[in-house]
Amino acid sequence: MPEKNYQDNGLDRREFLARAGMGVLAGAAGAGMSARAAGAAERRPNFLILVADDHRWDMLGCAGHPVLKTPHLDRLASEGTRFANAFVATPICCTSRASILTGLHARTHGVHDFSTDLSPECLALSYPARLSAAGWHMGFFGKHGVGSHPPKELLGLAELPPGKEAFFREVNGERRHVTRIITDQAAEFIRSRPKDQPFCASVSFEVPHADDYARRPYPPEPEYESMYSDAIIPVPKQADDRYYEALPGFLKDSEGRRRWGSRFCTPLFYQESMRDVCRMITGMDAAIGRLRGVLEETGAADNTVILFMGDNGAFYGERGLSDKWYAYEESIRVPLIAYDPAAPAAHGGAVVDAMALNTDLAPTIFDRAGIGIPKETQGRSLLPWLHGETPAWRTDWYFEHLFKHPLIPRSEGIRDEHWTYIRWIDQKPLVEELYDLRNDPHEEHNLAGEAAQAEQLERLRARWSEWRRTLPEHS
Repeated sequence: MPEKNYQDNGLDRREFLARAGMGVLAGAAGAGMSARAAGAAERRPNFLILVADDHRWDMLGCAGHPVLKTPHLDRLASEGTRFANAFVATPICCTSRASILTGLHARTHGVHDFSTDLSPECLALSYPARLSAAGWHMGFFGKHGVGSHPPKELLGLAELPPGKEAFFREVNGERRHVTRIITDQAAEFIRSRPKDQPFCASVSFEVPHADDYARRPYPPEPEYESMYSDAIIPVPKQADDRYYEALPGFLKDSEGRRRWGSRFCTPLFYQESMRDVCRMITGMDAAIGRLRGVLEETGAADNTVILFMGDNGAFYGERGLSDKWYAYEESIRVPLIAYDPAAPAAHGGAVVDAMALNTDLAPTIFDRAGIGIPKETQGRSLLPWLHGETPAWRTDWYFEHLFKHPLIPRSEGIRDEHWTYIRWIDQKPLVEELYDLRNDPHEEHNLAGEAAQAEQLERLRARWSEWRRTLPEHS
């Protein structure tokens, strides 16, 4: 069955919205507190929430990348817990970030595009709203990415200086990279925070996202220009033309293919782009190291929970594509590292294979803060894993990408422990894909038309239908 903590409620959309109003904020602070969080109530934790943009799971040193250097994230993983199978339920930044904020699937929070704001009911369920109501000092730095009217006061949102460049602004007469600017802002927030309040600093990086259609799509910070200059980035197997030729026709002239043409279409373009991606990520890694240094400098390190996650993955030439949006592994799978200074030191460096989701960050924050997890929340707390426990866990999850764009086909599906099922919902007749991840981890062989897999296909169709029916739908 889909996630227990909301399916058992049997809520329809109307009841869900009625119960998820601002009253949640008043009543939940003392409800449902776990034993771990109750023990931390005397000393409420700080939170440092780190979100990278278009950062996929294998782009970390500790995940085995042969070239990329990420010493600070590697250290965080060695001291905390790395989730090796972390995913986003919708791989586009606006929707995924809404899920990170609220712990809700897109079907429920209703953010499928860049102009839709979170409804008041969904915003009330978000970690900024609930932590703020419970007394946390809030700061948000970088890309909010959800809707046209972010709740600036609630978030504690720091503005970027104005500018026409995607990744650079002028500060005090100096041209600075956005990564440096938001790190400066977050560092000052931590240093100047009220000492009688716990804080939550959300640092939302804009790297390694591309500057779409720019000649240099991944411009790094100037101090990293010389890094990786002689590196040869391995070309993925699926970048071979035969993988593009095997795509359904409606993907061959999609937006992902067009962006591929400005980033990865030649061996030279590929190496230039990927070296810059590595430079961007290493720059972000250094920024994270700097923020951890500020935590130590201010005496906050031993009481600050750190969560790091990508908002979605990215194609780097696989299948002849760029960007994300689809249910293939490159698009949906992301890095996730969680560090709790209260966790047993002996558990540091743990690697968890259970499937984590972007909807899990908000309930993890609620659990660790001791303010209770609302029944409407659809993700699950990761805190037991951080403390060495092995709770009963999800075995599948529902995928959806409903952003309306003429060159980005919409899709839904199911990802379970061993299978990926994709439905291209606008195609007539319906187009389906089915991949056996255990025997075909690169998703090379679509088994949807194989008679031998008819039973497996029908099982996943049923799971898709059940998830779709069960999740409350935003009006």
